[in-house]
Amino acid sequence: QVQLVESGGGLVQAGGSLRLSCAASGLTFSQYAMGWFRQAPGKEREFVAAIRWSGSSTYYGVSVEGRFTISKDNPNNTVYLQMNSLKPEDTGVYYCAAALGPGHYSYTATYDYWGRGTQVTVSS
Repeated sequence: QVQLVESGGGLVQAGGSLRLSCAASGLTFSQYAMGWFRQAPGKEREFVAAIRWSGSSTYYGVSVEGRFTISKDNPNNTVYLQMNSLKPEDTGVYYCAAALGPGHYSYTATYDYWGRGTQVTVSS
């Protein structure tokens, strides 16, 4: 059974930093591209960042590029999202997702498995 478990969310002031983690089990992690998405209340799920199976390439949403960094630790089956210079508009539930096949990593339909999410709240 595949499980993706996010952690590291919380409440932070604007300008602060958080590091999210997503621990994967039940899959051959090194074969999967990983992505982070977020969803604010009343809004659609938004692409945040993705990383190819090997970690060789990364992709970011326009609103987070230059502030967030995604990384992948294949031996430890974990993907991270380092979030710096946080803004109130970064508030939402952050989900990690795993994709085995090729595709557009900014599309939710590309992903095969999803975690349950972790709440990030940025106060002004």
